[in-house]
Amino acid sequence: MTELEIQAFLMVVKAGSITAAAQQLYVTQPALSRRIHALEAELGYSLMERKKGMRSVELTLRGKAFVTVAEKMLAVWSEAKELAQFDSSKIFHISSVGSVSTYILPPVFLRFMKNNPDCRLVFHNHHSREAYEYIENRQTDMAFISDTQFSRAVETVPAFREKMLLISNEVPGLWSEVHPSTLNVNQEIRLPWNPEYDLWHDYWFGANAVSKVILDQMSLLEDLLNEKNTWAVVPASVADKLTQNEQITLHQLLDAPSDRIIYYVVPKNQKNEYVQKLLSDLDSALQKNTTVESFL
Repeated sequence: MTELEIQAFLMVVKAGSITAAAQQLYVTQPALSRRIHALEAELGYSLMERKKGMRSVELTLRGKAFVTVAEKMLAVWSEAKELAQFDSSKIFHISSVGSVSTYILPPVFLRFMKNNPDCRLVFHNHHSREAYEYIENRQTDMAFISDTQFSRAVETVPAFREKMLLISNEVPGLWSEVHPSTLNVNQEIRLPWNPEYDLWHDYWFGANAVSKVILDQMSLLEDLLNEKNTWAVVPASVADKLTQNEQITLHQLLDAPSDRIIYYVVPKNQKNEYVQKLLSDLDSALQKNTTVESFL
């Protein structure tokens, strides 16, 4: 099955006859008929009714159904040809954990795209473990992660550090400084920030603590915090954005979890010009944020 055969079939459908289609494609009528027959032979069924004296084309039931399929196939051929025009060196694949992509990276990406108009930025949200797999397989050029692991094929570098803070929505009895022993875990909206945070949480609330909600999607936190009598422990960059909502109150947490460190991971022994450019833009953004300490 060739592109010419598909084009021939669709032109016959459009023109209404083999004679008219042959004229449109600048081929002889017998040549066009051979293309249609070859297509039918490969498919194993007839596409057109063939009766003596019939000038216009009538499609069989399968022929009518095949029109949509043929159009899709022609579109795929067109997309495949366009790939030859792509310069893979101008494509930058990057991924991140949700909190970083939601609250830190948007202005960084805007600046990066403005400074590198020739680059096609391709972004995905990945959990840390997924990010390592994509980096190892060379499917991603760079990723921001919160949970490190060992990999011979991946270089892991600290990017920035930030404190963990407490935010709440009208929880009675919470002052500007709060000790975890005074918190009701049944009012908590919990996210698994990293293994260190999980250990801290287990210490103060127990391994079997029943939080109000457990999330693994950062985007849901803002909506769920609209409910009164809820609280969450979040990184400073997240708290900085969420407390723009007047309902949300910021608290200093005594005996707080250890600071969260975000790392960037890249393939070992593989240079990419866009990695350092994006890190430079990220550092510029972090320098403006007093709640985050940049290592870049």
